[in-house]
Amino acid sequence: MKQVRIFILAAFACALAATAAFAHAFLDHAAPAVGSTVKGSPSELELSFTQNIVPAFSGAEIASAEGGAIPAGKASVDSGSPNVMHVRIGRALKAGVYLVSWHVVSIDTHRTSGTYKFTVAP
Repeated sequence: MKQVRIFILAAFACALAATAAFAHAFLDHAAPAVGSTVKGSPSELELSFTQNIVPAFSGAEIASAEGGAIPAGKASVDSGSPNVMHVRIGRALKAGVYLVSWHVVSIDTHRTSGTYKFTVAP
């Protein structure tokens, strides 16, 4: 009976370890922050993910709440932190609500995507 308990505990521990190994890259935090209000126009988006990402297959777009696309540069990954993506914003943002749409491929080759909003105060 004791051997059965040990086997079950060992199997459970292995299952937990396997789950962590197959995690995907999700947005951990961003600047401007998710749901935040900022004073003045940010010059770039900085998105930090839970895993390192592949720059060639990752990017972000920004649009006004009305749906107008905002020019943005090509995404680049921070050489010192390969889980951090930078995207230059192509023009000053007027006061209003903006939607960021991101997509990344993590080093485990899985694609994830998401959106968030932030507001530029007048």
